[in-house]
Amino acid sequence: MNTRPNKSQAAAGTALHPWGAPIRQLILGVAVTILLYSCGSSAAPAGYGAMPPPNLQVLAVTTTPATTHKEYSASLEGRVNVEIRPQVEGYLEKIYVDEGAFVKAGQPLFKINDRPYNEQLNSAQSSVSAAQANVAKAQVEVDRLVPLVDNKVISEVQLKTARAVLDAAKAAEEQAKAAVGNARINVGYTYITAPVSGYIGRIPYKTGSLVGKGENMPLTVLSDINEVYAYFSMSEPDFIAFKQQFEGATIEEKVKKVPPVELLLADNSVYAQTGRISSIDGQFDRTTGSISFRATFPNTGGTLRSGNTGKVRIPQQLADVLVVPQEATFEIQDKVFVFALGDSNKVASKPITVTGKTAAWYYVSAGLKPGEKIVYSGVGNLQDGMVIVPKPISADSLLKAKPL
Repeated sequence: MNTRPNKSQAAAGTALHPWGAPIRQLILGVAVTILLYSCGSSAAPAGYGAMPPPNLQVLAVTTTPATTHKEYSASLEGRVNVEIRPQVEGYLEKIYVDEGAFVKAGQPLFKINDRPYNEQLNSAQSSVSAAQANVAKAQVEVDRLVPLVDNKVISEVQLKTARAVLDAAKAAEEQAKAAVGNARINVGYTYITAPVSGYIGRIPYKTGSLVGKGENMPLTVLSDINEVYAYFSMSEPDFIAFKQQFEGATIEEKVKKVPPVELLLADNSVYAQTGRISSIDGQFDRTTGSISFRATFPNTGGTLRSGNTGKVRIPQQLADVLVVPQEATFEIQDKVFVFALGDSNKVASKPITVTGKTAAWYYVSAGLKPGEKIVYSGVGNLQDGMVIVPKPISADSLLKAKPL
């Protein structure tokens, strides 16, 4: 069956749709344009529109003398930490100081009610008076019997007995005097003074509290912090390396050779004053496998307090270490990388082993060799295999601009 429209039908369609012909012409024009563009694109020269390789600074890594630091977590204590504890039992009558106050040696701190102890002192003193009276009485008896014995009026046994009574009376007198001394000591214990100069810690008791020798908590802790001790520990491998690093036949001689150490505070700032290693334990802790060190730091301004934490930094002099600017590195999953320049000016990422750092430089022990070239700037936009136009810069000039 023929489905083609006759001339009358085509004419009718044109009459019914006056815009039909222009639309068909527009569609035909678009199709021709697309065809010509595709042909022109296929005929375009290779590399048309490609970005040129970037111009990036490149430096040859070098070695230089440097100082590294080994860091060890430390806890700080005052040179003297004294627990203030009562020597007698009683009610806390007065508290003369406040928590955190600085006190001088001999300054009053606490007062315990002393009435019971004053009464004990009065009783002891009365006992001394009675004992002295007994001594006097016994002495009178001896003095009375002596001439009688000399004249053989009475036997010598009576005189010996009287003298024994006198000796007993004198012993009782000394015992009574000792009781007085003990009572005076107890009265003195009710008035508690600072044994050293320092800062007052927490005071858990309040006025009216019953205190005594058996309490778990002291009245307070007094810390002398003119100097502070930083206690830290080294593992056995670190201790072996420490001994090999410094000269000396004994540990004491090696400790004297250790240069001044630094203290890194909890906010990662460096404490203004340096300290020195002052002692090392005589043996390792079998539980932790480490050995304890003590470093001493001056604290004239009172910046440091007992209970502070930080890190002790022990310097280590290196005669020849490979240095890489931190700006030339990037990190992936806690590993540090650089882009090394290879053949045909192609770059490739390489992991490096960092053993120390300064504000602007890394000390590298593995991953690079002296003289090897790395990209200094713009590493964030690079990928493995990219081609660059290297612009050499001097490592020495960088070291001058950004010293270690």
